[in-house]
Amino acid sequence: MGCQYFDPCDHGADTFTIAIPKLTFGRGCLREAGARAAGLGMTRIGLFTDPGLRGSAYFATVVESLKQAGLDFAVFDEITIEADDASVERGASFIAEGKFDGVVSIGGGSVMDTAKASMLYGLHPADEFLDYFAPPLGAGRPMPCSLLPHLACPTTSGTGSECTSISVLRINDMATKFVLANPVLLPQEALIDPACSDTLPAMVVASTGFDLLCHALECYTAKAYTRWDRQDEPSKRPLIQGANPWSDLAARKALEIAGEYLERGVNSAEDQEARDNLMWGASLAGMAFGNTGTHLGHALSYGVTHLMHDITTEGYQVKSPFVPHGISVVVSAPAIFRYTAAAAPERHFEAASYLQSDLQGAGIDDAGEALAKRLIGLMRKTEVPNGLGGVGFGLADVPALAASSARQVRAIANSPRETNLVDIENIYAAAISY
Repeated sequence: MGCQYFDPCDHGADTFTIAIPKLTFGRGCLREAGARAAGLGMTRIGLFTDPGLRGSAYFATVVESLKQAGLDFAVFDEITIEADDASVERGASFIAEGKFDGVVSIGGGSVMDTAKASMLYGLHPADEFLDYFAPPLGAGRPMPCSLLPHLACPTTSGTGSECTSISVLRINDMATKFVLANPVLLPQEALIDPACSDTLPAMVVASTGFDLLCHALECYTAKAYTRWDRQDEPSKRPLIQGANPWSDLAARKALEIAGEYLERGVNSAEDQEARDNLMWGASLAGMAFGNTGTHLGHALSYGVTHLMHDITTEGYQVKSPFVPHGISVVVSAPAIFRYTAAAAPERHFEAASYLQSDLQGAGIDDAGEALAKRLIGLMRKTEVPNGLGGVGFGLADVPALAASSARQVRAIANSPRETNLVDIENIYAAAISY
């Protein structure tokens, strides 16, 4: 494939699969929601949003567009700030009782992920909530071949959920997050209106922006698809398949966008060019990681959100202890990429270049340090917490953090460097402060 990183190996995969929805991008495109929904055959719609957005101009635009198209709809907004099993169970009842023939979601990743999972559980109930999750957490129950048509409308510039076959859910009894991943969860269409980001608080733009950055960075440095075991039966091939030539294209551009516009978009709400580009970058990164998977950055973030305490974040309307997803990812990222660079130094060096790292006088062996310095610099310029210490953790928390994140088996296996529990503990210890 023109890149040594993807050279074939014994028993390794020799195919990869790409799946993305039909995308419409541009300021004002939410006005097309009615026409797009009708084009997907929808007549009665389950409209998913969250309580904070229900009174927004963007939600009103979608509602008016659906009305003008003559479409019937009912609204579901009982969604927590980060998607969880309780929200999905409520959403599943809404779907089961609503007699809908399509779903429209407008909101951040939590809204879109809740909509995806609510369709699954509402139309095809499971005996136990975890049945559809992959082992060892769940039973690995096969998912159905289709759900309802889904038109996704993101309002933040980070998760990329409008472009993925993934739903990330907090399992409340276990106090951590796990992933549903199956092609059936992919939205059919997405309307990406960057005007939605105009009114986002700076810290929300920072959190979602670092999420997009780490999606792209983890995709580009993930284990190559050719290093996963070959599966000749298509139905047995994992959705999370490792870095591949197609995902490289989207990840590269997303990294360039983050390097150019993240600081600007956070520090100036009036910088329309920056916020528009971050919105597009989030979708590009979603296209990449939706077909590649993430690795240690996201795996280790789940320990942070599992054990968070005595911390809240400016810009988010939540009273309980809360670390936004993108912040939970980036606080460990510099230490992670210092660690993973040894396994794929060329890929890390290329990624550092796309992210506009200072590479003057640097060689391939300096790739991890160059990436770490660039990430730390962006964190300081956007005033996000300084490492794990900035979100309330210390060295005494490292064993518990590592034990929690070690359950993210698939993401850890997607790392370019083989990683065990001791390695995870060492990464966390190195991430306390920068």
